[in-house]
Amino acid sequence: MVLLVILGLGFGASKLFGGGSDKSGSSHSSSSASHDSGEWKVGDCGGPDPDDAPNGYKAFGCGDSGATFKALDIQAASFMPDSIQCPAGTDLIIQVSISYGSSKSKGGGIPSKTVCGRNLSADHPGDPGAGGGQLVKGDCVTDTAKEVSCASAGSGAYKVLGLTKETSQCPSGTTEPMRLTLAIGRPYDVICAAKQ
Repeated sequence: MVLLVILGLGFGASKLFGGGSDKSGSSHSSSSASHDSGEWKVGDCGGPDPDDAPNGYKAFGCGDSGATFKALDIQAASFMPDSIQCPAGTDLIIQVSISYGSSKSKGGGIPSKTVCGRNLSADHPGDPGAGGGQLVKGDCVTDTAKEVSCASAGSGAYKVLGLTKETSQCPSGTTEPMRLTLAIGRPYDVICAAKQ
């Protein structure tokens, strides 16, 4: 089993302005990981794999000194990462893949499930407003729909009030609905936002 850890999950999205010009930004990085039994459950923990440094991760007991995250949720896998929507508070997403053959192949294999992980430390970039993880209600974005920390965003930032398929579904208080470019599988197409 090989796991692909997707960190820095801020959605790179673009906002369409009246005349139709696009702005966009995105960032994410990948790491591999393994789980000895191949079966992840809610509550399982993992951390850096010293045999697969610098980007590898593996399963650990939650009390082990090497454990750095805990599984909040386990979801079906997808070939389209944007289609996975982990719960709020998810700091990292791990895509579990099955690989065949005797050697590990980093980032390879067939996706089998997705682990939504939360850091065991006090550092939680996936919390609403913290500036990392997946975009959720309570986060802040720039006018190009790039997620930023609300605490350091400044006056040009927008607060996310909701994530919807249509602008008409945005909650009251939305002053700046941001229609995003098409992304197959993403569960929303509009960021319902208001000036922070």
